[in-house]
Amino acid sequence: MPAPEAVRVAIQRDADIVAARQRGREMATAAGISGSDLTLIATAISEVARNILAYAREGEILLSVESRDGRCCLQVIAADEGPGIADVELAMRDGYSTGKSLGLGLPGARRLMDEFDIVSAAGAGTRITMRKWAR
Repeated sequence: MPAPEAVRVAIQRDADIVAARQRGREMATAAGISGSDLTLIATAISEVARNILAYAREGEILLSVESRDGRCCLQVIAADEGPGIADVELAMRDGYSTGKSLGLGLPGARRLMDEFDIVSAAGAGTRITMRKWAR
């Protein structure tokens, strides 16, 4: 069966987070991911999408099913053109927040997914790429 087409979800309001979570679960299921991993994916998508709203006001989540060496994964790319993160290393520490949160969002998303990469700089926006592989 061919992989589903990539899906782009604009993140501009809270309802978009719900839509991104739902589409992520659907695409992960199509990639052969099941069980508690679907909840982990939905939670990670929520975390990065909330950050888009909180810090950049708008952005997007791009969802795609990828394969490598005969294995499939859900790839999630969260991108915005917001203010960026001046110190990515600091932002990835548990408990660090520039807002009024607990500072667990980005480090939590990293722990929930199998792969996590973040590229950001002050004034340049943020791009997070995460993957969860089918077991």
